[in-house]
Amino acid sequence: MKQFLMLHGINHNMFGKRDPVQYGTVTLDDIDGALQALARELGVSVQSYQTNSEGDMCLRIHQGFLDKVDGVMINAGAWTHYSYGIRDALAILTVPVIEIHMSNIHAREAFRHQSVFAEIVKGQICGLGIDSYLLGLRAAVSAAS
Repeated sequence: MKQFLMLHGINHNMFGKRDPVQYGTVTLDDIDGALQALARELGVSVQSYQTNSEGDMCLRIHQGFLDKVDGVMINAGAWTHYSYGIRDALAILTVPVIEIHMSNIHAREAFRHQSVFAEIVKGQICGLGIDSYLLGLRAAVSAAS
């Protein structure tokens, strides 16, 4: 069975409480539950991980490399726009990486328009709320086939 890693970044543990105008009321548990349901339907497994520590995120990416996961989806939150450490960790991976955002980062503040991951990811899905995650898993599975 193919294995995928879903990486949730900084402040995502506060989904459902944080800025409902941008993120709605969906919680991290809601997102992970929907991903698990879709993974069963697709015949793959998804392990989710959330941290507010940039170093811990890099270590989890390294572990994904060592575990030989088949693909990675990442919503790094604000780290997307400035974390070269996470970018360099993602660049170690030899599997498809899909960048995900619940909100449309291109329709928000100017600093959010830039992704330091853009050059190394397979693709980016943004602005579709929880569906961004589901489409991200479908894209990762397709790219890993």
